[in-house]
Amino acid sequence: MLKKLLVVAGVVGAAALIFKKVKASSDERALWHEATTAPDLR
Repeated sequence: MLKKLLVVAGVVGAAALIFKKVKASSDERALWHEATTAPDLR
């Protein structure tokens, strides 16, 4: 039983780290897009 809980905790932890990396990458890409596009001066 304890072994199963450790495996589940490991999977959840890995998923959280992957989610955090993907979100950080997406945020950085959006920031670069905003910084490198011309302003809309209409």
